[in-house]
Amino acid sequence: MTLLLTPTQTAEALPYPALADEMDALLRDPDVVVPPRIVQPLAGGGSLFVMPAADARVAITKLITFIPDNAARGLPAIQGDIVVFDALTGQRTALLDGPTVTARRTAAVSLLAARLLAPRTDGPLLIVGAGVQGRAHLEAFHEGLGVREVWVASRSAASTDALVQHAHRLGMSARRVMDADAALANCPLVVSCTSAQAVALRARPRTDAFVAAVGAFTPRMVEWAPEVCRWLAAEGLLVVDTRDADHEAGDLLQAGIDVHALATLADVVREPPTHRHQGPVFFKSCGWAGWDLAAARCVMKGLAAAQ
Repeated sequence: MTLLLTPTQTAEALPYPALADEMDALLRDPDVVVPPRIVQPLAGGGSLFVMPAADARVAITKLITFIPDNAARGLPAIQGDIVVFDALTGQRTALLDGPTVTARRTAAVSLLAARLLAPRTDGPLLIVGAGVQGRAHLEAFHEGLGVREVWVASRSAASTDALVQHAHRLGMSARRVMDADAALANCPLVVSCTSAQAVALRARPRTDAFVAAVGAFTPRMVEWAPEVCRWLAAEGLLVVDTRDADHEAGDLLQAGIDVHALATLADVVREPPTHRHQGPVFFKSCGWAGWDLAAARCVMKGLAAAQ
């Protein structure tokens, strides 16, 4: 029997701290295989992503579309599903809501990176971009790091106010800020999750900052000004989520940075730093089917424990 999880059920099966733990375990698992994803351009300017991954027990394929201008249609930018199979029998075991998994696993990756690399984790947290990823990162950093204060910057006043109100419902202190560049001086935790169609941040983060740059996941997308990325490369620590970032990390590629020379999150997990890095940390997240496999593993473990 295939378990069909609604968006709400999918979210409930993926608590952020547990999902981050599962990602840590996946990066240590030698049986994990993740081939390159297929990105098929669509006629309207969007993309179809086909992303398989497997370990010794679980196999998945993520099938999602990304349509950047869907907000104008009143539709989500990401739509689709994650199909989960038993790797031994080939039986389909679950169908997970693709947008929910994408939001939660992306935020959980940032949470894991912050756990390992952030010079300090007490906040305030600055979120630039108040969409789905802004909400997911707010929840992940609140649940996983205990962050109590958040500042929100977005081009949409309605989206900003909605995220601030959500933070208040979680018991957090929250405020709307008009100038994200100015706010960087006050926030040691930063998440940029804009639509990445143009540079959104031109100021330098604090020297004790941890930045999770999420929005740009193709070579043409960008959130951070090239001169800031070059300063970070000279004065801070740059880490990418996987080697796929070598050809996808738009912020860094457009700054002329040799992405292939940067450490990945797997490198950090396998050889944790003995002390916190001195200087800002810039974590560039581009996405990887392995994160979706970790989500499927987390869901299946939770279901097995409940039986």
